[in-house]
Amino acid sequence: MLYRRFGKTNLRLSVFSLGTMRANASPENAWQTIQKAIVLGINHVETARGYGKSEEYLGEAMSNDKPLRVYAVGLPVPRSQVHITTKIPPTPDADTMRRYIDESLERLKLDYVDCLGIHGLNTWEHFNWVKAKGGCMQAVQEAVADGRVRHVGFSTHAPLEIILAAINTDLFEFVNLHYYYFFQRNAEAIQQAFEKDMGVFIISPADKGGRLYTPPETLKDLCHPFSPLKLNYRFLLSDPRITTLSVGPAHPNELTEPLQVAECDTELTPEEMTVFQRLENHQRAALETDKCSQCYACLPCPENINIPEVLRLRNLAVAYDMTDFGQYRYRMFENAGHWFPGMKANRCTECGECLPRCPENLDIPALLQDAHNRLNGPSGRRLWS
Repeated sequence: MLYRRFGKTNLRLSVFSLGTMRANASPENAWQTIQKAIVLGINHVETARGYGKSEEYLGEAMSNDKPLRVYAVGLPVPRSQVHITTKIPPTPDADTMRRYIDESLERLKLDYVDCLGIHGLNTWEHFNWVKAKGGCMQAVQEAVADGRVRHVGFSTHAPLEIILAAINTDLFEFVNLHYYYFFQRNAEAIQQAFEKDMGVFIISPADKGGRLYTPPETLKDLCHPFSPLKLNYRFLLSDPRITTLSVGPAHPNELTEPLQVAECDTELTPEEMTVFQRLENHQRAALETDKCSQCYACLPCPENINIPEVLRLRNLAVAYDMTDFGQYRYRMFENAGHWFPGMKANRCTECGECLPRCPENLDIPALLQDAHNRLNGPSGRRLWS
């Protein structure tokens, strides 16, 4: 396992972090997953107030000022060597945040957490709560002052503009965000965070990065001799601005494949670069003049359709047969609130406002209808909504 400095926190985190959202089938399953992760070298465990019983189960593995009850090579692992992050949603007032912090520490059975993330800083309203004098950050800063929180950051599913604004508040030491080979919209946020010496934590690269643990045959063939999952991990780990990647197993065995690349953070090899170029060439040929370049110039949409995201999912479905992933994400529209905002593409009224803004001269209404036909299905929701 390799370790990197988590920005100005100066914590040295394993390049993979254990996310505990899915390992909640039972206390025993959660315990076994945490145990295996630490034995394999992971030193950062992340949970959240909103992840079901995750904090409670993690707390069962903790005891204040005592070794974590995990044994690697026969030796107990001290609490000081296992970094714990929990996340709490933004609140409009300090009192609610104070209560939430107290409740999380109680469930975790800890005197302090290494990192507290404002969970889901996704809207301008959330941003204003964070910026407000006497708001939720007052309670967070009090917890930092009395030692119950060591470092503060935020996690986000927000549009790029909100992410950049939050980074530029200088209130945070790290950021958790989406960024993958198949979604590079947040590249500017990665650079901005790096320039401010913030730790960068990539959310769910296997799942939100394309459901790459179950890739379609077309994508597997294009990525040969590598797996799509390994290529995405290499794309991220080859970037020195990124500190750590989330791995979120439902059970211990799901840790095996991701950690095969836990010591591969060198620059991309010529062979890997050739495969990435092959993917680009194939997408260009498959989509021809219907390729959305993700410039976001088409927004805002009067019907609140997230046009670029809908067309990104269509790009992936058409070019790489990533229809399963596209359907999984598309079904979240209208069902996941601010975590995945926007209306489905069939809401398009063909008003035409987006057409003159598009530098590719795409027939956006027609592509939206095609995307809806390909990707629509039963409604989806977030796991812990």
